[in-house]
Amino acid sequence: MQYKWVVLSNTTLGSLMASLDTNIVLIAIPTISRELKATSFLDLLWVLLGYQLVTGSLLVNLGRLSDMFGRVRLYTLGFAIFTAASALCSLAQTGEQLIAFRLLQGVGSAFLFSNSGAMITDAFPEDERGKALGINQVSIVIGSLVGLVLGGVLTTVAGWRSIFWVNIPIGLFATLWSHLRLKELATITKGQKIDVPGNITFAAGLTSLIVAITLESVSAMTLQEFVVLTGAGLLLLVAFFFIERRTEQPMLDFSLFGVKLFTAGSLASFLNSMARGAVTIVLTFYLQGPSMQFDPLHAGIFLLPLSATIAISGPASGLLSDRYGPTLFATAGLLVSSAGFLILSTIGRTIGFWQMAVPLTLIGIGIGLFQSPNRASVMNSVPPNKRGLASGTAVTLFLAGSSTSVAVAFYLLTRSVPIADLQTIFIGGVARADAPWVASFIDSIHQVYFLSTAFMLLAVIPSILRGGSRAESSPSRDADPDEGI
Repeated sequence: MQYKWVVLSNTTLGSLMASLDTNIVLIAIPTISRELKATSFLDLLWVLLGYQLVTGSLLVNLGRLSDMFGRVRLYTLGFAIFTAASALCSLAQTGEQLIAFRLLQGVGSAFLFSNSGAMITDAFPEDERGKALGINQVSIVIGSLVGLVLGGVLTTVAGWRSIFWVNIPIGLFATLWSHLRLKELATITKGQKIDVPGNITFAAGLTSLIVAITLESVSAMTLQEFVVLTGAGLLLLVAFFFIERRTEQPMLDFSLFGVKLFTAGSLASFLNSMARGAVTIVLTFYLQGPSMQFDPLHAGIFLLPLSATIAISGPASGLLSDRYGPTLFATAGLLVSSAGFLILSTIGRTIGFWQMAVPLTLIGIGIGLFQSPNRASVMNSVPPNKRGLASGTAVTLFLAGSSTSVAVAFYLLTRSVPIADLQTIFIGGVARADAPWVASFIDSIHQVYFLSTAFMLLAVIPSILRGGSRAESSPSRDADPDEGI
């Protein structure tokens, strides 16, 4: 096997596992709530969101460290941490233990996400990166969607602990495979220093903001606590900006944002994730809510058209963008997805499978068309010695958008549904179909998807502004790493 395919297969497996665990727990929440005694709604929320919070907060930090100390070494370490944390999650006896182990799992996930894009870009020649990054990106999206169905099946057949068991043999194999077969292609500059103040202020500031937005949206903190936490997060990020401008070897090189292709692609990705970050969790509430009253497994099956269409359109779009450039395909994807979200913004109290399949198919095709060319455009725009940082920064913006999307969706839902009833749906209880708030619940879903449509259309602007030709998307050509192997 050519080395580039070794890299792609290993990193795609890592991305699939890391993204799978973003949503696989969602379906198991009701079972966890019953079996882990004295577990509160807030505990369950942290089990679900803490993983993504830690991942998003560390990506930029770890991306910079991978440029300094080697991507393969940190990537392999990430696989080992993720696998060990999965085993610990399966052994948790209390809600607090499960939260702690999920946070550790998020650390491993951050190592995987921050390095996979850079390693693929290092290994593939310029004219094949769209295809390769497309396959990898599709695994991320599919993992988060298939996790809903797989979580339902495993929880039903073997209990909630089994959703973590599945990671252990795969993770052990992949960690060993990574250690034995992957090699460092990045050029590592000796004598670089770790920007400790920058790392601390960025991670702490981003964490504070996301925690404040998320917990306030579900009424889990007072207004005073929200103001204090938000203010602290903003102050830390302002301090981070000034620290980086005065540091000789900063954690985040702001000159990246002077690169038109990098900035345009990252902004388009952020707005895209703002649009679609909450799509699965809101539909899960809808399908398991008072009007549809599905069990978790049937709810997951209704979402399958989304992952199926992404799996088809993603690699195809990446392959075509290698030849014709990213702008046409990425922009078309945003427009197609916006049409799907517009249809969802008119959803009724009940819906059939094929009625749901139409908007989800449009959204899935659009996501696949957009993700692959956009990611390749971002990664091709930066020099080789900054690819780890570029990958971490781009994925951080994506996850920040996704987390904000979920927080906004929760905010709209909690303003139309009593928090106690929303918690009942969240933990798998049955809400009455004649509840007085059902009409407001459906209206709030309309509002969520109308906002999604607006964010998708806003993302069209930076996508178009990046430029149209293949040459514009690839400022430098690297040697094929397979030459001479």
